[in-house]
Amino acid sequence: MHSPCFKEVEQVCSHGCCSNPLLFVLPATTTTTTEKRNSTSSACRKNFANTTTTSFFANTRFTDHESLPSFKESLATFTRTYPKYSDTARVDRMRGQEYYHLSLSNRICLDYIGIGLFSHLQLQTHHPVSPSSSSSDLHSDFPFFSTIYKSVNLKTQLVHGGEGSEFEASFRKRIMEFMNVSGDDYSLVFTSNKSSAFKIVSEAYPFQTSRKLLTVYDYKSEAVDAMVSASEKRGAKIMSAEFKWPRMRIHSARLRKLVERKRKKKKARGLFVFPLQSRTTGASYSYQWMSMAQENGWHVLLDACALGPKDMDSFGLSLFRPDFLICSFYKVFGENPTGFGCLFVKKSMIPIMEDSTSVGIATLVPAKNSSFQPDEEHSSGSDLELQQHQSFLQTQNQIVIHDQKKKNLEIEYRGLDHVDSLGLMLISTRTRCLINWLTNALTKLQHPNTETKTPLVQIYGPRIRFDRGPALAFNVYDWKGEKVEPALVQKLSDRNNISLSQGFLQQIWFADKYADEKERLITTKKTKGGQEIAVVTAAINFLADFEDVYRLWAFIARFLDADFVEKERWRYTALDQKTIEV
Repeated sequence: MHSPCFKEVEQVCSHGCCSNPLLFVLPATTTTTTEKRNSTSSACRKNFANTTTTSFFANTRFTDHESLPSFKESLATFTRTYPKYSDTARVDRMRGQEYYHLSLSNRICLDYIGIGLFSHLQLQTHHPVSPSSSSSDLHSDFPFFSTIYKSVNLKTQLVHGGEGSEFEASFRKRIMEFMNVSGDDYSLVFTSNKSSAFKIVSEAYPFQTSRKLLTVYDYKSEAVDAMVSASEKRGAKIMSAEFKWPRMRIHSARLRKLVERKRKKKKARGLFVFPLQSRTTGASYSYQWMSMAQENGWHVLLDACALGPKDMDSFGLSLFRPDFLICSFYKVFGENPTGFGCLFVKKSMIPIMEDSTSVGIATLVPAKNSSFQPDEEHSSGSDLELQQHQSFLQTQNQIVIHDQKKKNLEIEYRGLDHVDSLGLMLISTRTRCLINWLTNALTKLQHPNTETKTPLVQIYGPRIRFDRGPALAFNVYDWKGEKVEPALVQKLSDRNNISLSQGFLQQIWFADKYADEKERLITTKKTKGGQEIAVVTAAINFLADFEDVYRLWAFIARFLDADFVEKERWRYTALDQKTIEV
């Protein structure tokens, strides 16, 4: 299970000299060569951060959105500062050819991190639509596959479920190849979504003997909440890591106390749920936590949903081998992001799992009118009858393909193929440059005519860092220092063809020196996850380009105008809209 990209990850720095940040805790040697490599890598990371800070608006503060440099001027500076970014021109060509709908719609998609199975051109080839067709119309009859949800015993499914139909087996094989997971070590179950995968694990995990559930999330997650709720009902003791304000770094001393054994008992402690980076703040976490948990008797669930494309290629599964691995895939980037979840279970875990009937396990079947549609004699009747029949055939592993000549026809997963063809080095370089430029640019916006020099934007989590993830959590503040509600920022961005998300930071630990700031920031009531902070979030997908981040920066800068919100309200009313909610 060694990754084919271990050699490639030695060159992912935009200057071509840094090793992959996801590998920095692999077992180290004491050789001089290793020390020199680590020293060079550290210097390169610092150089990247310094270059970003000093090359973009080093001594400049923008107090008027009309004073921003032009896109053309900004792009020239950007490419000059990050010369390696020019090597990612293949992504721009790919975006223009295979995902041209992003340009046609003029919409910027910065609202989710993930990986698409197919390209838009591929979807259009199989399912041409008129320009007036909406996205919802397009996906009401997705041309490649449909999902059937069933209630089954997970343990039985893992032991006796097999590979499923030839159609579903194709998905399973391609996804396991993409994730660099071996079928000799893991079984794969499809779920309706990410939340279902988490809940299914909590319903089958042996909490009667391994009673603890320890999670590491700096943001509120519906999937984790579903797991916590189900685990509590089964008697689990819930624990969570805490994160230091304001950079949202893990409170190492406290988490170490939770992870390490107090006694020398060999008994399994429980389930350690760990993401390698935050999909909200972009904070990256060390593999060392997962290794430490395993050494102290924890079973480990790795949440790979926030990992960018090809990050799994750098993941040392042969070294860390989590007991569970969860990821998800959407259909086409920039369209309806719905898809399905994937739950990988280490085969050695199956015997100790408890019998549980889980709702949310999914079966993938050919969509209607597709080239993989079942025999016509079974295609009549109601949708329910078709689903029941397909489910029965799935159980028997005997789904019939209409045209026997197409039996060996492989499905083309062009979205995954594109990511594989680009590779980790190129994708990491691209997203790293874009997210760090955006982070730096947002901090240069400052309200005019204020004695305190009030910044327009406050960023939560890492600032300029070589190894930060491609996600950003922030809030916008008006000239009085009052927060503009994230829901309002999101709504106004949507009207400007920019898709952002909202989120909630949680499990925050404030040092005494931040007591006043805590009182000002915490506006929501206390929940099980502690007090929360509502934030705006932006995610940089590998298909994002400089124009995307520049347009977001220019949009946020408009809040420097104290009357911006009022002007938007008037504009909305002038368009004869019936609801005015700004």
